Amino acid sequence: MAENLVWWPSPAKLNLFLHITGRLPSGYHQLQSLFQLLDFGDEIAFEVTSTDKITLMTPIPGVPDEDNLIIKAAEMLKQYSGVTSGCKIWLSKKLPMGGGIGGGSSNAATTLLVLNELWGGNLTLEQLCDLGLELGADVPIFVRGKTAFAEGVGEKITPVKLEDKTYLVVFPNCHVSTADIFAAPELPRNTAKIDFAEYHFEKTRNDCEKVVFDRYPKVANLLHRLLEYAPSRMTGTGACLFAVFDNAENAKKLMEKLPDDCKAFIANGVNVSPLHMKLGSLINAKDSN
Repeated sequence: MAENLVWWPSPAKLNLFLHITGRLPSGYHQLQSLFQLLDFGDEIAFEVTSTDKITLMTPIPGVPDEDNLIIKAAEMLKQYSGVTSGCKIWLSKKLPMGGGIGGGSSNAATTLLVLNELWGGNLTLEQLCDLGLELGADVPIFVRGKTAFAEGVGEKITPVKLEDKTYLVVFPNCHVSTADIFAAPELPRNTAKIDFAEYHFEKTRNDCEKVVFDRYPKVANLLHRLLEYAPSRMTGTGACLFAVFDNAENAKKLMEKLPDDCKAFIANGVNVSPLHMKLGSLINAKDSN
């Protein structure tokens, strides 16, 4: 790996709740959700090149480059902004794939935001959100970089500030297909909408949980175990679960009790993405020169 690379955060997210409130004729589901950004995630490094080629230096086994959201985001940004440079990209993968914590979507957003700066693409945040939406419904959340209440098909985003919490995030080592869960006939699709001003964690739920638990008993059993110690829930369409704590010490105690075949990490909830904090430093440095 090249030396002296600058590594950019690609943070995880949690859906603190997920209500499915309807379904459009197009097949898209209408929902309400609260996206909590975390201070933990993947990291991505970029090196601008004089050639027009975009190369992922750290391919993901089993994922062709043309299907990787990092490459898709870079190619889309290059085409839309008209830049002629290329780049080499390195990915340090820490988040499990297919876990419902936004790894691929966050990777795409980090790519769009950082390369827009490094390439001098000069696209606005709104333009980057529009590009991101073409890559996935969750990408604009990461592009905007703020913990947020989302509605519609995920495109109506309202930034919110949440109190500080520590999260134990657990991956049960099984992969859940988002498409399969949203296609399930038994999935609830008529949950009443809530007013975010009246949001309380204990008064919400994840409408996908029962469908996932019926198909993946391992996920259900693990959640029941977490609930013995702290308020817990599945995020997105799974398979990751999270438990909510006021401090990291209690989260560590529970992590030590987890089965050996699970993967887990502890993270803090943040209201502003660590990527945007670092990007702000880059932009301020450029403005001062």
